[in-house]
Amino acid sequence: MFPERLTKGYRAFLEGRFTVERGRYAALADRGQSPSIMVIGCVDSRVSPEVIFDAAPGEILVARNVANLVPRYEAGGGQHGASAALEFAVRALRVRHIVVLGHAFCGGIKAFASDAAPLSESDFIGKWMSQIAPAADAIGPRRDDDDYLHKLEFASVELSLKNLMTFPFVETAVERGELELHGAYFGVAAGKLLVRNAQSGAFEAVN
Repeated sequence: MFPERLTKGYRAFLEGRFTVERGRYAALADRGQSPSIMVIGCVDSRVSPEVIFDAAPGEILVARNVANLVPRYEAGGGQHGASAALEFAVRALRVRHIVVLGHAFCGGIKAFASDAAPLSESDFIGKWMSQIAPAADAIGPRRDDDDYLHKLEFASVELSLKNLMTFPFVETAVERGELELHGAYFGVAAGKLLVRNAQSGAFEAVN
């Protein structure tokens, strides 16, 4: 049976937000989408970019995966969901901004740091999270204390920003001034948003 919670939520949406924004939805259906911002976020249910940024339908393109990671450019190999979403955003929609949104209490980061079962024996999560090894190496030996996890959450955002520039179409768009890359971090408990200063690399609170 389809979850009752979703049925109730849909009815509330249909009677509330959809009624208010019916014209916007009709226009989006007619003209298609043209968001200027892409957010690469985590699958964590507490960190929905559309909620955090109070976005209207059609405003932001969202791609989510475990620990908001951007892999390095690789044309061969298997399936590349994150890379395909990125290519669609830059080449088809021509977004002007890409935001990598990290967050506190990230389960993927903790799984990597602790290397504990069952995730260490999983088919997918362990392999996916191994991508952040370069970021982890830069901040010292693995630990699973709060200070280390916090540093690794920020380091993973930095790594994803670097990996974005390994995609030729991203690098070209950035060099032409057609695209800007940003890092951000959401504190789940306090709702605090930090944005990476492109000059200093520091994550600073949004006023």
